Amino acid sequence: MFLPHIELQLAASRRALHRAWSLTCGRGKTRKDIISRASSYFQSRTLLLHPNIWKSPPHIKHHGTGYDLTNSVFSPDGRNFQVEYAVKAVENGGTSIGIRCKDGVILAVEKVITSKLLKAGANKRIATIDRHMGAVSSGLVPDGRHFVSRARDEAGSWRKTYKTPITTKDLASRMGGYLQAYTLYSSVRPFGVTAIVAGWDSELELPVDGQVGNGPSIGSGGKVPGMTYGGPGLYMIEPSGQYWGYYGAATGKGRQTAKAEMEKLDLAAGKLSLLDGVKEAAKIIYIAHADNKDKEFELEMTWISNLDGPTKGRHQEVPKELLDEAERLAKKSLEDDDDEEETKDDDKPADEDKMEE
Repeated sequence: MFLPHIELQLAASRRALHRAWSLTCGRGKTRKDIISRASSYFQSRTLLLHPNIWKSPPHIKHHGTGYDLTNSVFSPDGRNFQVEYAVKAVENGGTSIGIRCKDGVILAVEKVITSKLLKAGANKRIATIDRHMGAVSSGLVPDGRHFVSRARDEAGSWRKTYKTPITTKDLASRMGGYLQAYTLYSSVRPFGVTAIVAGWDSELELPVDGQVGNGPSIGSGGKVPGMTYGGPGLYMIEPSGQYWGYYGAATGKGRQTAKAEMEKLDLAAGKLSLLDGVKEAAKIIYIAHADNKDKEFELEMTWISNLDGPTKGRHQEVPKELLDEAERLAKKSLEDDDDEEETKDDDKPADEDKMEE
């Protein structure tokens, strides 16, 4: 079914061709003259019937008029506006973070409560992709569910083909390609989500061709003794299909605040433990929510430890007792910060009075 203004265009075009033919028929006019007259009549009648038909919607303010109607068109300065609009949808979503620790990975999300009738804990935003891997997303919730469904298919296909769990990097690569395909064709739209994928990959010795066991040998399939790969993995995949590996990733409305707080933790040093990471993740979500404190929210958090840790390499929810304690400490930290700011504000007038004396 056509939109009303599209139907007006089609009706105007039919009338334009009929009028152009009646004006030129039998007068020796060429086909070019007929098309020219039809074009002029079509434009005048269309503007008369729907004067705003050639204007961009009032809420869209940019210089790419006409270049944002389809995925398959770039603007003159190389921008894909459809992808940029998808990023805007992500920026309006709840804050999601991922933290890579020395002995595991943590995922957390701020779920804004839009109705008092919602059942607590029933609307999950973090999903398990494989036994050793999970994902969280910000943006359009249905798009996030489809992302998870496709990621599960990719993980299952990998396990069936190679008889081993898919690594975090390989899943990020496959899903990045899948999301990028939705930016190429006019018949589809980009995903309105940015997803953070976390996992614990099997720690195996690094394979090198031409080396077997402890010494060099002919052939391939050997390993380098003492050198391993795997461990914690954390990747963020954007609507454009671009993906990066991170020590700490954040997306959603409070992403800037969350990134600033994670930078203070020096995650690249690899010293943060999984238990401490749970407390820090709760604190970061509460700080990021401070700018939107008029709305209540629910904190959801999962973790993946190493094989010797509490989850034995599996993606699981953080135990309720530990999560409640982390939330209590986060709230207390915010209250202490507010008290310090109030104390500083109270001291300022006294200092100014002394300066005047």
